[in-house]
Amino acid sequence: MKNLLSILILLLSMTLFSQVEKIEPPFWWTEMHNPELQLMVYGKDIAQYDVAFSNTIQITDIKKTENPNYLFVTINTKNISPGTYELQFSKDNKILETRSYELKSRRENSALRKGFDSSDLIYLIMPDRFANGNPDIDSTEDTLEKVNREELSGRHGGDIQGIINHLDYLDDLGVTAIWSTPLLEDNEPIYSYHTYAQSDYYKIDPRFGTNEDYKRLASEMHKRDMKLLMDYVTNHWGSKHWMILDLPSKDWIHYWENGENGFQRSSYRMTTQFDSNASEADKEACMNGWFDTTMPDINQKNPLVLNYMIQNAIWWVEFADLDGFRVDTYSYNDKDGIAKWTKAIMDEYPNFNIAGEVWMHNQAQMAYWQKDSKIGAIDNYNSHLPTVMDFTLHDAILKMFLEDEQGWDKGMIRAYENFANDFLYPDINNMFVFAGNHDTNRINDIYGSDVSTYKMIMTLIATVRGIPQVYYGDELGMLGNKDLKGDGDIRRDFPGGWEGDLMNAFTAEGRTAEQTEYFEFSKKIFNWRKSKSVIHTGKTMHFVPENNVYVYFRYNAQDKVMVIINNNPEVQILDLKRFGEMIGPTSNGNEILSGERISLENTLTIDGKASMIIEF
Repeated sequence: MKNLLSILILLLSMTLFSQVEKIEPPFWWTEMHNPELQLMVYGKDIAQYDVAFSNTIQITDIKKTENPNYLFVTINTKNISPGTYELQFSKDNKILETRSYELKSRRENSALRKGFDSSDLIYLIMPDRFANGNPDIDSTEDTLEKVNREELSGRHGGDIQGIINHLDYLDDLGVTAIWSTPLLEDNEPIYSYHTYAQSDYYKIDPRFGTNEDYKRLASEMHKRDMKLLMDYVTNHWGSKHWMILDLPSKDWIHYWENGENGFQRSSYRMTTQFDSNASEADKEACMNGWFDTTMPDINQKNPLVLNYMIQNAIWWVEFADLDGFRVDTYSYNDKDGIAKWTKAIMDEYPNFNIAGEVWMHNQAQMAYWQKDSKIGAIDNYNSHLPTVMDFTLHDAILKMFLEDEQGWDKGMIRAYENFANDFLYPDINNMFVFAGNHDTNRINDIYGSDVSTYKMIMTLIATVRGIPQVYYGDELGMLGNKDLKGDGDIRRDFPGGWEGDLMNAFTAEGRTAEQTEYFEFSKKIFNWRKSKSVIHTGKTMHFVPENNVYVYFRYNAQDKVMVIINNNPEVQILDLKRFGEMIGPTSNGNEILSGERISLENTLTIDGKASMIIEF
């Protein structure tokens, strides 16, 4: 009877314990470059218990924080075989709970996966606004904001299945890679479609689908030789993140004593990160300030935070079979912390690629953030970031096509001056080149639905050095002005993505004549670009624009392409002798936009507000 009572008491204590709520990462892989793995264990007063693996895995370190609900348990996976292992929780030498933990086998050659590069054309999607493939998940019980397509800044119901359903459309367009704005759970009560205030870093937002759906998206893309980029946010988490609601330690985030609930907005002065004259107070105001009230600023100086983020990023690469990251607000992070994060991922995947959002308006300042920058070396800094986004080219595109007449610093000279500074960058082929994204006014709105201007812009984007990125719907002439109607206006629903839409621009018969002109031009130039290594990695020679006409050549040992962009509203006749050092003895070429043979012997005539691409 006494023995039976002891057993009942033990069983009761085990039942009452059962308080391990989370272990993250939820599983891992063997044979990783870095064999150390740190498990974050979360549960009520979990720190009072002893932990051990029941078999061959040895725990090398255990860290506790000021919050007793956390344990950080480090193990070494070197020479450990794939399998399921038992993690035991005990007190006073009594095992109270056992949790299984799995170490999986990696995909073959996972470490050598090839990331996106300048041979790709990247298509940026806001998933909530692209297509609704599964209406059953538009609203869910465990997320706060419900679908409301009538609300410009609300959730509209687009999802992962919607993207999968239209991969053939993107393939036909000439897209080779997709960058989707974040798909992880964002459980803010409003504006959650934006998804940059994430509430769970190991969970796809259920209104988009499941983790398995995300993996399936990558798989379906790989069948079409397309690549998937994850939009990763290192700088801030969402205010509803479960760890923010029960912080492991106060220094997990940047907490401002004088601010309301620890909030102080960032100064956004990124120049303080490398300004040799900057005050420490100004540096802190930029790096440690919050991006917004719903986005607590994460402290990457805390090694537990940094390791958590490194492991999470690697987990998604392995789990979903990713081909790259685009990192949000890269230059707002602690600069040393984000460099360690980037290097850890690139060490794990040497052929991977990561693009960082460095929204600055000066080439030297942007070049500072690219891997192996000579500018960064001035203060012994190396971000290890392969790719930066060419925001100065974007700045030029927003202005120069409105300037019909060329001035000393106006018109096409803006493009010329942008590329004249290429010497600042360690790797000019690893530059995102773009005309717009989810944070900028639509280019077709800026230029008043002028398809001729769109064609000039896309000619530029598709033929200069770097990695072209286009924003969903621009290929249809989609409009949007956030200055007038807010961010929701530049993130309109793709026509045809919802059942009952009056038109379906995913199909040729569903497009208007105007949409067709946009689409067919985009399709021609994007698909032409796919096989042109001279465009992907060739050198550039450009000529100072005259009469608002910009001429440049892309060339390598085998091929040569001449690009002409006439931003003058009048017809221009070019004296080809000026370009003799590149044209050489060539007498004609093939103009790929019109399909015509072009004589290159004396002069060349180009219409006003037009472009030409001539293959020799």
